[in-house]
Amino acid sequence: MAAPAVEYPISGFSFENCQRNALLQDKGLKPPTAYKTGTTIAGIIFKDGVVLGADTRATEDTVVADKNCEKIHYISDNIYCCGAGTAADTEFTTQMISSKLELHRLDTGRKPRVCTANRMLKQKLFRYRGYISAALVLGGVDCTGPHLYSVWPHGSTDTLPYVTMGSGSLAAMSVFEARYKIDMERDEAMKLVRDAIAAGIFNDLGSGSNIDLCVITKDKVEYLRTYDEANKKGVRAGSYRYKRGTTSVVKKEVKKIPFEVVNEQVRAAEPMET
Repeated sequence: MAAPAVEYPISGFSFENCQRNALLQDKGLKPPTAYKTGTTIAGIIFKDGVVLGADTRATEDTVVADKNCEKIHYISDNIYCCGAGTAADTEFTTQMISSKLELHRLDTGRKPRVCTANRMLKQKLFRYRGYISAALVLGGVDCTGPHLYSVWPHGSTDTLPYVTMGSGSLAAMSVFEARYKIDMERDEAMKLVRDAIAAGIFNDLGSGSNIDLCVITKDKVEYLRTYDEANKKGVRAGSYRYKRGTTSVVKKEVKKIPFEVVNEQVRAAEPMET
């Protein structure tokens, strides 16, 4: 007797639903609409390194799914990456590149460079032509100095002294355009990134909650989880309960409903199955 066939799961991303949606559209049916997501991520290069920042709100269309989502992902000891778009795509894409970069480090015996991580990310995303919804801000410090890249879902990249991405990127970019300076000090750079993320939080409904920062220098990395709480819950000014006697009782009447007990039965407790 032949052994039953075993179907092993296919590794990588699956886009069967995209083909299904295209077939539905060819037949005149309306394809399912995509969920709207929102995020504000940013990064700048300062005198001694790179500062990355992100908000912590994860949305499902008009619903806030997570108020304290972690959007700054680990790539290597000297490289981190902020993700905007679909949370699962950004998380698993950065995890795959992180594992490939670690193998590359073990193979070469050298500390990975930021341009290497950028090339791996852009080649991975370009292969799927934008179906992986991951807009990334990649930053780090290597032997050639600090570097900052913006990586788009289709695979295109830019290298700039300050970048923003996500639905709140315009508000954050306005803060950078007004206040960015070359060779900023560490505290000044952190304050600028904090204010840029806060601008995205207060001007974009998809961004909110707290502000996370990651400061990368040549010697160390400081991951400041919940660096600042932008949306603090207010305190109620008073109670919304009415005091007894606020509304006068005009009339009070209690009616007794007659009833007759026809049957009364008490069931014994059944033994528990073990």
